[in-house]
Amino acid sequence: MLWLIIIIAAYFLFALASLADRYLLIGPPNPRIYAFYVGILNILVLIFIPFVDFYLPGNLFIGLSFLYGLIFILSLLAIYEGLEKFEASRFIPALGAFLPIFTFLLTLFILSQKEFFTYQKILSFSFLVLGGFLISWEKSFKISLKSLLFAVLAAFFLSLSFVLLKIIYNDLGFWNGFVWTRLGVFFCALFLLFFKKVRTELFQKKKSFTKKTTLIFISTQIIGALGVIFQNWSIFLAGVVYLPFISALQSIQYLFLFVFSLLFYKVLKERIFKKIIFQKIFAIILITLGLVFLALE
Repeated sequence: MLWLIIIIAAYFLFALASLADRYLLIGPPNPRIYAFYVGILNILVLIFIPFVDFYLPGNLFIGLSFLYGLIFILSLLAIYEGLEKFEASRFIPALGAFLPIFTFLLTLFILSQKEFFTYQKILSFSFLVLGGFLISWEKSFKISLKSLLFAVLAAFFLSLSFVLLKIIYNDLGFWNGFVWTRLGVFFCALFLLFFKKVRTELFQKKKSFTKKTTLIFISTQIIGALGVIFQNWSIFLAGVVYLPFISALQSIQYLFLFVFSLLFYKVLKERIFKKIIFQKIFAIILITLGLVFLALE
């Protein structure tokens, strides 16, 4: 299960990147500007073209690549808006719970995968989802209808993007599919220029980033880009039936974040309580059991 090792590495990189995201989204830039910058940086995928088997696919898969780009940008907007409007402790647990569920449902209905229903797969999936919820859950967790809506939208769009990626990779292969989907993200990000606030910050010399935050943003995007490549590679390698597990394994990202909070709690200004430690340890046990059942499949 090479894809399992690769996705764990991807979520480690995402955990590193999310620490910087959390810092940057405390103040400016606004979520639309942040999503715009993340989106247009995908044009850097062009550097891969001379080194991979790049070719022009049929109109259907060009269309699917651009549809993926639109769905991905919508997921970014929902996530960044959610993180800006609500505390991470209220938003992330709900997102983490809905993401694997939506991926499972979309995989089942769009890709007609019924091989999921085995004893070990169901146990593994259940442990990973429950462990992911517990490790991201905090005592202050109080979900509102509005925050729930953002979490549901973000989870749905992310899940749909996973399914679209698998469809595209099955036909175009990894590198050609990766290049086309990244181009789709880039061109769809340009549509954010229709928002007046985005144009104002870009063209009227209103600073979205300071020198310090610019360096953090660039570093975050490099780390995040590596995570995206790894995540996409795992989606390409994994069987369709394992797509819900790739979503559920995001619990590994929360696990890494918890470890970071223990190691750097003074820097991150995190408060660590004994009750939280016991809760997280129980969550880690569940995640470990989920990984064991998955690896034994």
